[in-house]
Amino acid sequence: MFDRLSDRLQGIFKKLRGHGKLTEEQIGVALREIRLALLEADVHYGVVKDFLDRVRQRAIGREVLQSLTPGQQVVKIVFEELTLLLGGKGSGLAFATLPPSVVMLVGLQGSGKTTTAAKMAKRLKQEGRLPLLVAADTRRPAAATQLAVLGEQSGIEVFSNPRASALDISQEAVRYAQGKGLEPVFLDTGGRLHIDDDLMAELKAIKQAVHPVETLLVLDAMTGQDALGVAKTFDATLELSGFILSKLDGDARGGAALSIRAVTGRPIKFVGVGEKVEALEPFHPERTASRILGMGDVLSLVERAEAAVDRAQAEELARKIQRDMYTLEDFREHLVQFRRMGSFEEVVGMLPGLPAGMGDLQVEGKSLTRMEAIVSSMTREERRNPGILNGSRRQRIAKGSGTSVAHVNQLLRQFQQMQRVMRQVVQGEKKGKTRGIFPLG
Repeated sequence: MFDRLSDRLQGIFKKLRGHGKLTEEQIGVALREIRLALLEADVHYGVVKDFLDRVRQRAIGREVLQSLTPGQQVVKIVFEELTLLLGGKGSGLAFATLPPSVVMLVGLQGSGKTTTAAKMAKRLKQEGRLPLLVAADTRRPAAATQLAVLGEQSGIEVFSNPRASALDISQEAVRYAQGKGLEPVFLDTGGRLHIDDDLMAELKAIKQAVHPVETLLVLDAMTGQDALGVAKTFDATLELSGFILSKLDGDARGGAALSIRAVTGRPIKFVGVGEKVEALEPFHPERTASRILGMGDVLSLVERAEAAVDRAQAEELARKIQRDMYTLEDFREHLVQFRRMGSFEEVVGMLPGLPAGMGDLQVEGKSLTRMEAIVSSMTREERRNPGILNGSRRQRIAKGSGTSVAHVNQLLRQFQQMQRVMRQVVQGEKKGKTRGIFPLG
């Protein structure tokens, strides 16, 4: 979502870093370019003005003008102010002192409430809790069915009552959760295509009846500044505790994410980064600011890797490498684990020093899929002993994977290169030169 803005800002900072000293005039030009970049990203004009006023006040001080690295100092200031704009610190989910904790999800129809409820429940289940999903949307006929399907896929219980009102369903669900020891309780409430008095009255009645510890507005990040008006209206009626931005993996300009905390004073708590049930992440202002400015997001990358890679498999792989037994089967498992971490573009975008608009790297993302298809088209014997891959076998594999013999040959060369690198690493570790990369013994 932030690729276009990130490219613009990185271009501005590259010019600033090219000067040994900066004048107030040069800083003023850069700030005007930053202003235009933020406005083009659909950030609220009032938010842009306040943000740049703070940056300008710091950037024309002694800290920058007398610095040996003035361009870096300006980047540091923008990073710190952007982090504050996004909320400063992450704000996790609150829990009630006396269970069950009720989390009420509200929003307009189509914002992604139902999917988000399932994503949050799945996340809490992975943390060892026993969540309950509640089908409290009586306005959309398919809402309860959709929630039931998502709950079944994730192994999470769903409470519904097609004959009751949304208010009665919510109260019954809380009593049911108390009796079963389930928590938290996620209420998937109703929405409409627009805000109306009936909808807000229903949501207000539910909140007064079940006393949720969190009232979270799910906003479609693709709606831009329109989301700010929706947010202010819901907050005025329900006193929101925060926001969840869905579809943050889309191609919108990102203005809602950059504006909403400043406009409402409420934090963004989670962001949806894909369609899968696992595609929900806590919102970290500092990490988001770092990615926007092209500094990467190594912490999030590590967290994704830890979730995607099985520790026992990793230890077994290390032993295979030490014994020089790394095969194409292991290579394919590497590819599968990498794909679990997200799209190639997402993963590379978390690495520091790389531009946000990666262009040709999309081709690399497709090549991972092609490589996996080629290895999967081999027999087990061929994956374990690639030396037997003669011309006819390579033709068969190319046909089975929908690729060419040239692609098969390229993959085999890459695999051989990886084997050589791994042998060198192990040999270096035995000599004490690369100790700690693979656990020996």
